[in-house]
Amino acid sequence: MRLLLDTAVLIYAVESPERLSKRAAAALRNPENILELSAVSLAELAIKASIGKLAISDAVARQAIDDLEIRVLPYTAEHALRLFGLPLHHSDPFDRQIIAQALSEKIPVVTPDQKFGLYEGLKVIW
Repeated sequence: MRLLLDTAVLIYAVESPERLSKRAAAALRNPENILELSAVSLAELAIKASIGKLAISDAVARQAIDDLEIRVLPYTAEHALRLFGLPLHHSDPFDRQIIAQALSEKIPVVTPDQKFGLYEGLKVIW
């Protein structure tokens, strides 16, 4: 099964795996799952690192992608257009893009963020 990892899940997996729920950790370890990370998450990491909100480097992000065998999912016009009909349950622009992408792709999101569960049709794993 394809799984879209929220940015926080990538950070937890690298820096503090004990913060992952048992269900999320099992999903990440399951070799039958295809782990994907939105290109939006990479932009979020880079932007937050550059303004001092996160202490992560591009080398650490690249290593995490390699170590977890994550496939980076490009963000397309179709994903962006999905934002037009997306309710305002969540105000974070990065999370809204990840939600729109997951809904467009019809894939679950692995996230600790409870607001993701407010979106009809979005399956959340945590």
